Amino acid sequence: MEFEVNIDATQPKPALYAELAQVVRALVHDEPDLIANLANASALLFQSLHDVNWVGFYLLKGGELVVGPFQGQIACVRIALGKGVCGTAAQRREPIVVPNVHEFPGHIACDGDSNSEIVVPMVRGGKLLGVLDIDSPSFGRFDAEDRAGLEGFVTALVEAL
Repeated sequence: MEFEVNIDATQPKPALYAELAQVVRALVHDEPDLIANLANASALLFQSLHDVNWVGFYLLKGGELVVGPFQGQIACVRIALGKGVCGTAAQRREPIVVPNVHEFPGHIACDGDSNSEIVVPMVRGGKLLGVLDIDSPSFGRFDAEDRAGLEGFVTALVEAL
């Protein structure tokens, strides 16, 4: 199946994220494979969001986060719950926006070019599945609109899986 995506990344963030949520629903519709769906979801975000250098998923396996499909530099493979931004967001089951990762206690530096980060947990039926992690080389790249938009994106993705 050929799937062409032309997203206007210059539109206001609420409209951008609404469109991304709609596209991810269509991308994963009728595809049962989790890894294939997360691979396409990470590519969609990486290609559609400006000023990001890493977009990917960490999946909960055996009580820790294990790297899943992503776009960007080589990643840390395993992250303990409660450690770094990803592990903290997963443990709290709430999104975390970090304007300056160098000021986050216990930050795990996988890519030295990353300066800000947003992590959104993926939860279905009260069960933690993993997290969406996005990094930027710019300080303060992510804000409340990104948080709300990515929460909607993750909800759309998880519901469609």
